[in-house]
Amino acid sequence: MARETDTGRVRIIGGAWRRRLLDFPQATGLRPTPDRVRETVFNWLAPYLPGAVCLDLFAGSGAFGFEALSRGAHRAVLVEQAAPVVAALRDSSVRLGASGAEIRGDEVMAVLNGPVEAFDVVFVDPPYASNLLEPCLHRLATGGWLKPGAWIYLEAPAPVSPKLPSGWEPARHKTAGQVGYYLVRAPRREESA
Repeated sequence: MARETDTGRVRIIGGAWRRRLLDFPQATGLRPTPDRVRETVFNWLAPYLPGAVCLDLFAGSGAFGFEALSRGAHRAVLVEQAAPVVAALRDSSVRLGASGAEIRGDEVMAVLNGPVEAFDVVFVDPPYASNLLEPCLHRLATGGWLKPGAWIYLEAPAPVSPKLPSGWEPARHKTAGQVGYYLVRAPRREESA
């Protein structure tokens, strides 16, 4: 079990669980998105969250998945590989009574190469050193993981903009320090083969 000094905390910003804290252990590459950035992102997504089915890849602290549920999403699948972090996500889910949360302890690309489910909103925030952003975006775009018009939130080191799959429309973009964050939209109808 992690010592008290080895843990971090983030708070849920809005919705039913506003101000509730999420505890998480320190782990390589885990860097929770700052409150101000998450507040902006969830203001952007506010009209699309009620009833949505969300996918939080590289869930880390769980801030995106649990915030989405707090703000009315129907279900959120949180994917995280590190076992201590998965345990913390499960603890947070129990403490919140988050019946709509599904925690998957697995490697993100293994999940994206497995059985497919289409989502309304996807959060993609990989560790920067992993070089997994573009492979994840490609797999989301080609693997049937997105409902028509799905929203995709992504983070990448600034100032380089990530290469988006064909047909994805940039909707919003901001920079906070060395981080660029983006909201993009998948094509609004199924592409014919």
